[in-house]
Amino acid sequence: MTRLSRRRNTYLWATRAALALCSLAMFLILVKLGFWQLDRAEMKEKWQTELTHRQSSAPLTYAQLISFPAAEQVTGYRLSVLASPASSHIFLLDNQVFNGRVGYLALQPMQIAQEGPWMLVELGFIAAGLDRLILPDVDVITAEVNLNGRLYQKQANPMSSALMPEPGWPKRIQNLNLSAISQLLGKPLAPAVLQPDRLDGINLPHPWTPIPLSSQKHRGYALQWFSMALAFALLMLYSIYSRRVKTTTKQQDESINNNNSHRTTIDEMTVANVNKTK
Repeated sequence: MTRLSRRRNTYLWATRAALALCSLAMFLILVKLGFWQLDRAEMKEKWQTELTHRQSSAPLTYAQLISFPAAEQVTGYRLSVLASPASSHIFLLDNQVFNGRVGYLALQPMQIAQEGPWMLVELGFIAAGLDRLILPDVDVITAEVNLNGRLYQKQANPMSSALMPEPGWPKRIQNLNLSAISQLLGKPLAPAVLQPDRLDGINLPHPWTPIPLSSQKHRGYALQWFSMALAFALLMLYSIYSRRVKTTTKQQDESINNNNSHRTTIDEMTVANVNKTK
């Protein structure tokens, strides 16, 4: 009986220790996620400040743009160029959303310098139809034009950066993979897409979302994670308190039962002695 009792106590102690460690790990994970969101918010604020500075700076020349290192982030810089159509073939970047509508970003290759790399110019957002087999018609740039606008580079998709081009033209693609588009065209491309301020004869909207999630949203997510950590900690403290109250109550009940049993035994012995005396 003593050995079974020891084994039972050891099992209970090990189970409670494991639950305590798991609870502590969960609490730390929730807190860490909150601080991670705060770090992301700070990073987004710095990036927004940098974007504002770039927007107010003088436009880059095309020579300056292509001289940037390959790993350099050029989103937000302005560019002013004289461009001519390099091809009438249009790329349609799939799964874009603007004002609650799903559609495409239309992109056209343009030639900036006679011997330099081509550049993709955004023609704008065009909504998709009900039938995905039917691609929308897009007006294209047909003559040499002065373009003024801002540059952007799409963030890499963590799931897949594959171009996944579909047959025919306009060519529907799933990711803005400039190196893959360059291979498809057989021509080098500039490291960013130009979003013009305006295009004569092409009246399509130009969505501008260089920061998908604002710093305010990250702070909101941080508050949610910290709130979950607090709620979890309070739940654990309540569970520990309830268990201790139950244990104390059980011990008190056992003590009362033992005392009552002891008194009953004494009373029985007293009655027996009295009977013997008689």
